[in-house]
Amino acid sequence: MQTLVTVIHVFTCVLLVLVVLVQSGKGAEISSSLSGSSQTVFGSSGGGNFFTKFTSVAAAVFMATSLTLTLLSGESKKSLFDGAVPATESATPATAGGVAPSPSAAPSAAAAAAASKK
Repeated sequence: MQTLVTVIHVFTCVLLVLVVLVQSGKGAEISSSLSGSSQTVFGSSGGGNFFTKFTSVAAAVFMATSLTLTLLSGESKKSLFDGAVPATESATPATAGGVAPSPSAAPSAAAAAAASKK
C-alpha cells in the first residue's frame, strides 16, 4: 500500500512542477513560446482556466498523498535501537600472546572474592 501511494506521490510531484512551469506568468508565456500560440490549443482564453484547475487538483492530490504517507509511516515507527543487543565484555580476557588462559589457571571471581575476605 505504501509503495503505491509513494509512486502516485512522486508522479504528482513531477506533474505539479511541469504544470506550474507551463502556466503563463506576467508577460512571458512559456506555453505560447513552445507551440507558437496558446489560443489554438486551449481556445481563446489561452488555457488559463484549465491550468488553474489542473494545478488545484494536482495540489490536492499531493497533499492527500503526503498525509497518507505520514500516517502509514507512523504505524511502523520503531527505533533502530529496539532490537540491538547490548555490548558486553568478553568472559575470558585475551592475553598479550593472543591465547586465553585455561580455566584451571585463572581463579574464578567467586573464589577470588572469598579469598580476599579471609
